[in-house]
Amino acid sequence: MASVFLYHVVGDLTVGKPELVEFTENETLEAAIKAIGESTECGIAVWKRRSVQKGLIENAETRHQRFVGILNPLDIVAFLARDECLNDQEKALKTPVSKVVVPDNSLMKEVDPGTRLIDALEIMKHGVRRLLVPKSIGWRGMSKRFSILYNGKWLKNIDSNPNLTIPNINRTSSSTTTTPTATTTILRDKFCCLSREDVIRFLIGCLGALAPLPLSSISSLGAINPNYFSIEASSPAIDAAREIPREPSAFAVVDPTPDGQHKILGEISASKLWKCDYLAAAWALANLSAGQFVMGVEDNLCSRSLPDIVHAGGNGGSLVNGGGGGGGGGRIMRQRTFSSRSVGFFNSNPSSQSFGANRSMYRGRSVPLTCKATSSLAAVMAQMLSHRATHVWVTDAENEEVVVGLVGYAELLAVVTGPRAGTEAPAT
Repeated sequence: MASVFLYHVVGDLTVGKPELVEFTENETLEAAIKAIGESTECGIAVWKRRSVQKGLIENAETRHQRFVGILNPLDIVAFLARDECLNDQEKALKTPVSKVVVPDNSLMKEVDPGTRLIDALEIMKHGVRRLLVPKSIGWRGMSKRFSILYNGKWLKNIDSNPNLTIPNINRTSSSTTTTPTATTTILRDKFCCLSREDVIRFLIGCLGALAPLPLSSISSLGAINPNYFSIEASSPAIDAAREIPREPSAFAVVDPTPDGQHKILGEISASKLWKCDYLAAAWALANLSAGQFVMGVEDNLCSRSLPDIVHAGGNGGSLVNGGGGGGGGGRIMRQRTFSSRSVGFFNSNPSSQSFGANRSMYRGRSVPLTCKATSSLAAVMAQMLSHRATHVWVTDAENEEVVVGLVGYAELLAVVTGPRAGTEAPAT
């Protein structure tokens, strides 16, 4: 086993992490769009409102029951693309988040700061996307060489527990017998949240301990997932909203070839829509083909009338790119036309109708993030982190237009904790 997994604990990753601010399910989509835009993750955790008395400690079971799920941009755009939402966008933006978020409280788990990193990775390998870690005023990191022992107590490996339950380690010194004060109670009731991106970002700084994995190709490591969701460029883009995949939340927009392969033209995904114009993207999803959605279309569409885009005035700023704002708290209605730029996509040849055209025509955010099957694990990790992406599409080693699979967080975690992760680098 690589030493980085045995000698580090979850608390090492929480240093400098901000305190968790819960986003409740009774908030509106308008508030959710703003929260997602300001977040450092492609999605926000949604909670039920806490009902326990203020100042009391909430146990882990109750807290887990309050967690609803994770709301991502594709969920919001797909909801806003409904006919009733397009007809009354202002009303749609006031919809409670509870009607849009997909309930799944298995996506988050509370763990102790003293939990070994290897145990945390095992939890995430089984589908958990966020780790809820209690904050402590005395925590300054504990990169101890043998963190398998914590305050004289063994940290059990999660492999022995099929229920993925991490014991709550008592971090109070054995010599301390006083009961917690009101101040310590408040501190124990504060948490920070770790994502899979946080874990990968930590691991990329420890690549030497993972040698020789980082320089191995993703193909040789078995990191390529061939089971991905796709949609043909000629199909309506709204088809992507009918059954949104959860891991990752993305569709490859492809153009079939005569030999049965698929050329990737772009993608419809949560990460691509992260900081987009949600209302314009919703209209495009409902009215355009998948190819047009990722390629962009001309500003002056004459086939259908385009909707008015609602801008949020006042201190809230604008919900859409290029939006005006005003000093008042009211709303301003302004005629807008859909273009690739309003969704964050750019196209150098909007008049082209050939979805199989050369990929050099794709520009900006419409370009899918790809790597080759021969790319190294380190390169793919760096690529995902630099683009803040949840996945990378993998293309054939001989033809970079043909998609053969994808690599996401789940695949990266499986590789770095697999049998080969314990292989030591050859002595030099």
